[in-house]
Amino acid sequence: MVAWTEYKERAKERGALALELFVVMSTPGDKSEAVRDTLPKHLAYQREQEIAGRLVLAGPMSDESGEQMIGAGLIVYRAPTMSDAREIADNDPMHKSGARTYILRKWLVNEGSLNISVGLSTGKSQIS
Repeated sequence: MVAWTEYKERAKERGALALELFVVMSTPGDKSEAVRDTLPKHLAYQREQEIAGRLVLAGPMSDESGEQMIGAGLIVYRAPTMSDAREIADNDPMHKSGARTYILRKWLVNEGSLNISVGLSTGKSQIS
């Protein structure tokens, strides 16, 4: 294994973007009605995070076949530290209420292409 900071520095040295983001893999609990009941508060919270510049992307994921909705979700945050990202995830009404649980990971974005930032719920865009 390699320490995260060491790997990040190596990525920068070789010219990679080395953009550190935080990924939340969110899973519903046993009661689907709790998820359904909490959804309006969750969506409002996500909008707040988006407006504040902390929410990068979020949405549901399918099963492995791509054919079924299983209730799992993926959220990507911008945050200065892991503890800041955890605080954002903890305060999500889905997680705070216990309707969903989550796993938080750092994600180092090295490759790919991004030309425009579009706020999906706000309609705001930014070229970067």
